[in-house]
Amino acid sequence: MATTNDLKNGMTLDIEGQLWNVVEFQHVKPGKGPAFVRTKLKSVMTGKVIDRTFNAGVKVEVAILEKRDMQFLYRDGDDFIFMDEKTFDQMSISEETVGEAVNYMLENASAIVAVHEGNPLYVELPASVELVITYTEPGIQGDRSSGGTKPATVETGITVQVPLFIKQDEKILIDTRTGDYLGRANS
Repeated sequence: MATTNDLKNGMTLDIEGQLWNVVEFQHVKPGKGPAFVRTKLKSVMTGKVIDRTFNAGVKVEVAILEKRDMQFLYRDGDDFIFMDEKTFDQMSISEETVGEAVNYMLENASAIVAVHEGNPLYVELPASVELVITYTEPGIQGDRSSGGTKPATVETGITVQVPLFIKQDEKILIDTRTGDYLGRANS
């Protein structure tokens, strides 16, 4: 348990049995009346963002999230099998929990898995990943109608927009938060 005075960005709260991350908070002391805390909370399970106001000093339940360094081993139907890099225990995580990370994960990729009371909540990838382009059309010199980009399919199966000079079988960096091309990989 903590009070609303102890809130920090990124803290996870257990409110009425649901887990919420604190996105931002603001302590407000009006001229009249008691102080309060205005928060913006994001649901860990659904990603839904809500605004919630608490009276200052009210006790809130803090959820203890364990973030484990894990390695993605393989896909088993709709589940993804991860291995804890410290204990070598394996954990099966549903496709729904993995979410958008599925577009950027290759076998043996490292990830951080947030776990609460033994249940995996979400998978966090590094800010960028290195992927090989499996197919892209050759860029046509002088074609600027598309803003100097073309679609390219990478080894995970997703399509990203890349500059015209990028060729098939090149390694590129992709931002895992936005899916944008960041540049050629240094390798």
